[in-house]
Amino acid sequence: MPAFIGELNVVFAYAFGIILIYLIGRMFLMPLKLVFRLIYNGIIGGIMLWIVNLIGGYFDFNIGINAITALIAGFLGIPGVILLILFKIFIA
Repeated sequence: MPAFIGELNVVFAYAFGIILIYLIGRMFLMPLKLVFRLIYNGIIGGIMLWIVNLIGGYFDFNIGINAITALIAGFLGIPGVILLILFKIFIA
């Protein structure tokens, strides 16, 4: 067996190992990105609700800022804030 075939097997083993490490790293990184995205959306939702409460304070209207309302506003954006306002007006 020629020597270059043995070296070629080593090159393939290294390439396979690097690809495997990359794929495992991506698997662990995906949930971390989701957690950071949830935190970011919650913060943005809390800021939007704070603005609504700041303006609504002149009209004696407020929406409680908690994890659920902040995530609803963060995930849905402006329509989520409108949904929370309508929920407060018609249900609560």
